[in-house]
Amino acid sequence: MPLTLADLNNGSPAAFVAALGGLFEHSPWVAAETYAHGPFASRDALGDALCATMYAADPARQLELVRAHPDLAGRLAKAGALTPESTREQSAAGLNQLTAGEAAEIQRLNDAYQARFGFPFIICARLNAKDTILAAMRARVGSDPAAEHSTALGEIAKIARLRLNDAVAP
Repeated sequence: MPLTLADLNNGSPAAFVAALGGLFEHSPWVAAETYAHGPFASRDALGDALCATMYAADPARQLELVRAHPDLAGRLAKAGALTPESTREQSAAGLNQLTAGEAAEIQRLNDAYQARFGFPFIICARLNAKDTILAAMRARVGSDPAAEHSTALGEIAKIARLRLNDAVAP
């Protein structure tokens, strides 16, 4: 059963981070730094505050957050070592059911993207299917680095909001 906003607003900082620390992949600092901005009037207000914390972070911390994300259908997925959230999200997009050709293309694009930008390709898998993900990978691998950093943060915000909706009752 999801937590309520009252649970979060009335809980301790440690309980807040325990409940929401996984919204941003391996980056509980986002929830920890957002706690002080409560109480939150709604789940949407909480989501806005969490994303504002991410966007207000210095560029090095943002890059650390972006780099905390796994490659799509990469070695961690193949080894069963993704977070439960990432496993569900990649599965929802069909990335666990790739043909050999699709898997090879995603690996090639992941490698090219990582070489160009220094961080993994990020897209909100729950809002996309494998075909649209592949198309986005092909298109974005040639993007401007600053624009791609901004796009990655926007995709992380989408992922976090969906995870928040799963964790906290409306």
